[in-house]
Amino acid sequence: MADADPVTLPAAESARMKALFDGQHAASRREPHATLDERRDRLDRLKIMVKARAEEFVTAISADFGTRSRVETELMELVPTLSAIDHARRSLAGWMKPERRRVGINFQPGRAFIHYEPLGVIGIISPWNYPLNLALSPLVDALAAGNRVLLKPSELTPAFSAVLREAISEAFDDNEVAVVTGGVEVGKAFASLPFDHLLFTGSTAIGREVYKAAAANLVPVTLELGGKSPAIVADDYPLERAARSIAFGKFLNAGQTCIAPDYVLVPKAKAEALADALLAEVRRAYPDPASDADYSGVISERHRQRLTDAIDKAKASGARILSHGEKAATKAGKVAPTIVLGPTEETILDAEEIFGPVLPIVPYERLDDAIAFVNGRDRPLALYCFSKDAGTQAHVLGRTVSGGATVNGTLLHIAQESLPFGGVGPSGIGAYHGLEGFKRFSHARGVYKAGGFIAFEKLGPPWGKLARRMAAAMLKR
Repeated sequence: MADADPVTLPAAESARMKALFDGQHAASRREPHATLDERRDRLDRLKIMVKARAEEFVTAISADFGTRSRVETELMELVPTLSAIDHARRSLAGWMKPERRRVGINFQPGRAFIHYEPLGVIGIISPWNYPLNLALSPLVDALAAGNRVLLKPSELTPAFSAVLREAISEAFDDNEVAVVTGGVEVGKAFASLPFDHLLFTGSTAIGREVYKAAAANLVPVTLELGGKSPAIVADDYPLERAARSIAFGKFLNAGQTCIAPDYVLVPKAKAEALADALLAEVRRAYPDPASDADYSGVISERHRQRLTDAIDKAKASGARILSHGEKAATKAGKVAPTIVLGPTEETILDAEEIFGPVLPIVPYERLDDAIAFVNGRDRPLALYCFSKDAGTQAHVLGRTVSGGATVNGTLLHIAQESLPFGGVGPSGIGAYHGLEGFKRFSHARGVYKAGGFIAFEKLGPPWGKLARRMAAAMLKR
């Protein structure tokens, strides 16, 4: 990706993207400090746009997925976006206040501050799985921080991208926010632009390429990736309650959620019982996956085939497969909710992020074995711990590392505007949401304001006896 050249794009497409970036870049340098009122106005216009276009967004996203639950789009995309706008607008005045810092005795009298200032032009490359929220949530933070923004939504959601581009162009001047659409080559050229900050949400493999492209221009990046997020069920936790939470987090949006439980670790004696409980939850939630409007389609035939092949390979390896409505779902262009008991380490279900409605169950002997299993893999984007015992919860959280975590539930940490969201290691770089998002897209400018007397200037040079004595005294501390 780092070798991509915008001239390989169709001339009109390349020229538009370059013109949009140049316009925003010039505006950010001409007017670098957006006022509180300007930032609030942009957030207000974004909120009006989301509410006015809500029906179009819901319809377009469902069309892109083949079918997508209306309620899921409303609860998982529209509501969080509007909540993020309200939280940022309500908090913005406090976030923008200079932050006092301590001044050392040697530099008195004086004052020190942190001023959080706009970076300039932010690039956002958003994914297909939650196309609205994962485009507009970072946009909220970038606008709150006073930036201009260029957005590149996924080519796998063309209907949504068209609506978003039109809606943004009506709500904002091109020098404030603009949308660029297109395929892989557009994405490569977009990532190669000299942004002041670039945020990418998507797979780890593509994230590496984005990182390389940004590095050519020394562009700082935030990478929101993924990985194999585990759910650890301790021996003391009721299986039915665990199954309800895990099934909810896993099969929402047909498993196409970056923080969905990727696999479940459960005491060996309870593995089959948990599998049965999960299957019961699936049947309760989605009586007929093929025709159920609440059960989402998988985004493309390539992804459906990838998941089907993984299930077939796991079955051939001897794993027990529990599936609900498999044949009907396949005919309807969906992948049935599937539970895999005891997958071998040679299958894709163990090696790669699943990103679909397939849930492996991995038995363990001791809790520390489960923790070792998690720590033997890349650090995940999310971790879920199920235990009523505070000591067990502390033990799991204290001996693992993940981007975020929810105890006795799934997905819920991402919904907290007061918490940062991001990965660690291969699951991501950096975090945003709320205050952390404001800071992510701001430059923390350190400012020292000298008082009427500056001791160092009085000492010299030329450095005399007093300067040498002061240096010696300071070194003895």
